[in-house]
Amino acid sequence: MAGSFVRITGSGMGCPDWPKCFGQWIPPTEVSQVPDDYQNTYALKRKAKVDKFSSLIAAFGMSSIAEQLKNDPDLLKEEEFNVRKTWTEYINRLFGFAAGNSLLLLFFWVFFYYRKHRKLLAISFINLILIGFQAWFGSIVVASNLVPWTITIHLFFALLIIGIQIYVLRMISPTQSTSLKTSKILHRLIWACFLIIFYQMFLGTQVREAIDELTRAGVTREDWTNYLGLQFFIHRSFSWLVLVLLTVIAYKNEQQSKFLTIRWLFVLLIIELLSGVLLAHFDMSGYVQISHLLFASIIFGILTMLVFRARN
Repeated sequence: MAGSFVRITGSGMGCPDWPKCFGQWIPPTEVSQVPDDYQNTYALKRKAKVDKFSSLIAAFGMSSIAEQLKNDPDLLKEEEFNVRKTWTEYINRLFGFAAGNSLLLLFFWVFFYYRKHRKLLAISFINLILIGFQAWFGSIVVASNLVPWTITIHLFFALLIIGIQIYVLRMISPTQSTSLKTSKILHRLIWACFLIIFYQMFLGTQVREAIDELTRAGVTREDWTNYLGLQFFIHRSFSWLVLVLLTVIAYKNEQQSKFLTIRWLFVLLIIELLSGVLLAHFDMSGYVQISHLLFASIIFGILTMLVFRARN
């Protein structure tokens, strides 16, 4: 949610370096506190980091993307100091720092008190490694000046970390460790809904990236649909497909299982679709964008737990 707030306020480059902010652990509050000639200095440092990252991905066969990244003229454009944007980005990093340390604490706790539970220990370690990678990749997102596909990958690893953490809860929580017995059709519908929602979240980031590009090009909201590609129409159509699937799931649930979780899932989807309609047709506040991601994430979390627990 903090990352989403950073994006809607345009604060992604509020701190031009990482992990420090303007070379300081506590960000500056006035322009007089930033280093001299900071724009050129950080632009060159960012270019050097991107060149290293480009060489890395080129080694994995992504040469065209690496060349595009190296030759991107926007990488040498540095924003002027803005105290609001700087502290917005810094607070986002503090949330990331808290998340990373909570997983570190969890790993040590499991290691010292539950290390005989090898599966729990292994999963806790994997999630710790992933959030370390997520932090490093966050520096690449900043260094590449918010190249759109890096934001999508950043979201993917965030969801993966959430999914693994939900599985940890499934393993240790008495209320979540029991399986939910469902019919075969309900089990398949839950899986289908989970996969579509997962795909929808990535389509949503790509639609948002396309809208950012159109906004920068001066295209008004009324003309967006004339320029948005197939991804926007798939994202919109899949939203209604999810509604149909969840309606069937809710109907089957009332006939057979009456799980309270599925009832809540249906209510949350209605709220999610309404926020999507507001975003598509009205010039609503950026807070609607945050709520759209928030409810999508909650739905993703509930479906993830259902996938882990449901047994036909």
